[in-house]
Amino acid sequence: MSDSIKVRLLVVDDEQSIRKLCMTIGTSLGYTCSEAESAEAAVSRIEQDSPDLILTDLRLPTQSGVELLRQAKALFPHVEIAIMTGHGSIESAVDAMKLGAYDYIEKPFRVEKMRLLLQRMAEKVRLVTENEFLRERVNTEDNLDGIIGASANIQDVLRMISRLKDTRTPVLVSGESGTGKELVARAIHFRGAMAQTPFVAVDCGSLVPTLMESEMFGYEKGAFTGAIKSKAGLFQAANGGTIFLDEIGELPLEMQAKLLRVLQEREIRPVGSNESHSVDVRVIAATNRDLEMAYREGTFRKDLYFRLNVVTVHLPSLRERRSDIPVLVHHFLGRYAPGTNLHVTPAAMKSLLQYEWPGNVRELENCVARAITLGDRQVIDVSDLPPAIRAEGGGAPQTTFSDGSSLSTTALAEMERMTILKVFEQANGDKALAGRMLGISRATLYRKLKRYNIAIRSHGESTPVASQT
Repeated sequence: MSDSIKVRLLVVDDEQSIRKLCMTIGTSLGYTCSEAESAEAAVSRIEQDSPDLILTDLRLPTQSGVELLRQAKALFPHVEIAIMTGHGSIESAVDAMKLGAYDYIEKPFRVEKMRLLLQRMAEKVRLVTENEFLRERVNTEDNLDGIIGASANIQDVLRMISRLKDTRTPVLVSGESGTGKELVARAIHFRGAMAQTPFVAVDCGSLVPTLMESEMFGYEKGAFTGAIKSKAGLFQAANGGTIFLDEIGELPLEMQAKLLRVLQEREIRPVGSNESHSVDVRVIAATNRDLEMAYREGTFRKDLYFRLNVVTVHLPSLRERRSDIPVLVHHFLGRYAPGTNLHVTPAAMKSLLQYEWPGNVRELENCVARAITLGDRQVIDVSDLPPAIRAEGGGAPQTTFSDGSSLSTTALAEMERMTILKVFEQANGDKALAGRMLGISRATLYRKLKRYNIAIRSHGESTPVASQT
């Protein structure tokens, strides 16, 4: 499991001592733990927390652990459930396994045995997530919703999307401007069970302060001058689906308080109305600010921060994943100059790799589009790049990064070759899939395979593609 999103464990038992022991073991493994003393309380927890693992006693006050198993699997089919049972109820525990329980453990149990059980369950969750992630890569035809890259940290983001897409858990997407936070929000929504429900994106920074409440929550006829008829707000428009609150840190404190009430009560009150309306909305918020520092400074509500920050997806800056720059460049070449043999010179690529990219992927996309428009549509050289990038490149014989490492022309080619090899291996030799993962056409990929003499597999055999002369 990724370190950035912890395994969530729910312990269900009517004995507090057992719950505390199991939670202590789970916490020692780095899990986020919660507890419930009955099946009814557990179902409420499951709906709220979307646990990965459930550890339940077979005998609960009003419903059995088997009945809880059925309800939990109906809510989240991928949750892993283990049954705790006394010696005389092993047969019932075995029956529970036939209904989908992962395993059972007898009471009293040894701590080490429980640790091993929880570790095995977590490993199965990880493997299921990995397999689902890989299947989605094979089945996706739209470049993973525009999220392009083969670096380890962007792959972690994609895995987290796979885990979050079927939950209603609030998500906070953090990252610098231009890193693709809305792409992540759209991927979570449109690749999950809620894909057919509304997705409403709200740029909190662009809302006029005096009209912010009426835009978000709607208004009644006559609520203010110009309100000639009632209008539903953005939360009502997103009812049953997802609302994406971009740049949430730009909301004024008064509006933050009203948003917090909506999240807690799951209802909105239009401006000028005395009646509240229930809304069922998954909230994905995004920010380029440090909200933890903001609440410490008093510019962001602490209670709203913790309400939103249930799960955080951090998008790395382009500086933190420079190995993805060649992949992204070829992706944008395919978007803005389809069907051409346009390529980037090694000197230009070195300049792109050396630049700090304060505007991140958005700035890189604009740079490539500009170079295509102003260039000769045959080759992109240093002279076709914006002045800031040319100035930072400085015509140096090799690229030097902030960490002191350098990149020669030979190393640049090797970086591209290794990126293609890595993606080609992930795609299991499928050239069409590898092209989609790299964001380039199949023809472009084939040319690069030949250029770098990379072996391609055909019916289980590896065949090198002849190098270009």
